[in-house]
Amino acid sequence: MEKSICTYGFIPVRSEAAESAEMVTQLLFGETFDIIEKQENWCKIRAHHDQYEGWINSRLVVSLMDKEVENWINAEKWVVPAPFIRVVSEPDKTTHLLSGGSTIYFNEADRNSFRIGNKEYYLSGNFNASKPGGTIADSATAFINAPYLWGGRSFFGIDCSGLTQNVYKIAGFQLPRDASQQVELGDIVNFVEEAVLGDLAFFDNEEGKITHVGLCLGKGEIIHASGRVRIDKLDHQGIFDEETKSYSHKLRVIKRVL
Repeated sequence: MEKSICTYGFIPVRSEAAESAEMVTQLLFGETFDIIEKQENWCKIRAHHDQYEGWINSRLVVSLMDKEVENWINAEKWVVPAPFIRVVSEPDKTTHLLSGGSTIYFNEADRNSFRIGNKEYYLSGNFNASKPGGTIADSATAFINAPYLWGGRSFFGIDCSGLTQNVYKIAGFQLPRDASQQVELGDIVNFVEEAVLGDLAFFDNEEGKITHVGLCLGKGEIIHASGRVRIDKLDHQGIFDEETKSYSHKLRVIKRVL
């Protein structure tokens, strides 16, 4: 089966083979995928990190040797910290913005450079991949004010489960893509007062379907993507929006995954 690596800041993954189709998720730079079907200018893919399937424009697929992709898949990779970094590619000398959660395998001698296919990439500016990453709170709050985007997984637009998936990925733990999948993991936290940094809070609609997820910060606070990435109050009823003085989401359950 043909495989490739995402070499763009992100690639939109759509529900159908059309630009007008719903974006269901995104591939971030460095994430690998299988090509399971081809249709005119479109490829149906399956992401390796969460097994999500969808359609991407075939013009965004870089043709690579199987061995190169396999080496990338099996290598110990560095996860880009939030919110984003800049890299420059050679020989075209173009700049790429890589959102937090992107992955890099430093297959060159220098830990600030790497190669994919016929392009070599360099970390731009004074950023050094050897610097230690921040805490899970640092990663989460780095996304503050990122706009809400259905299917988004990057600083430039993100949805609620994309935020929790990305923050956990930066912390070294892989979550499934959707809130309805993430809620199946971990142990129940019985009381809101017992929630600690990194716990996941899930919220449902009138039909009892899980429709929202956020990351607990402890001390009655939660960070989540709703309109934008924001910090709100969390209690036994749900998320209280100080701006509207009302509850925006009804709490279903809190789970401890880490």
